[in-house]
Amino acid sequence: MFYQAGGCCEGTQPQCFQKGGFYVRMHDVCIGTVEDCEFWIDKDLFEYWKFSHFTLDVLDGFGVGGFSLETPLGKTFKIHYRLFTEDELNNLTPITTAK
Repeated sequence: MFYQAGGCCEGTQPQCFQKGGFYVRMHDVCIGTVEDCEFWIDKDLFEYWKFSHFTLDVLDGFGVGGFSLETPLGKTFKIHYRLFTEDELNNLTPITTAK
């Protein structure tokens, strides 16, 4: 699973965890899947970015910390985002919220 928080340090970049290795918080939002892995986002960050399309990128280098699964591989994740077009906004799939 992937998780994108809105806090400082590790929370500024997406992280990858083995399913069950990170517990989403109440009201966090699942915005989709990447290679059959759920991508969850902090509920407050979702409110800020809910009109944006996310693209997950993998780069050479080390992220802020060592909790994410890609760290030992010398990789890091980065999000690129853009605003949805009007057509995309009209055709969005409903999101899943953690309960």
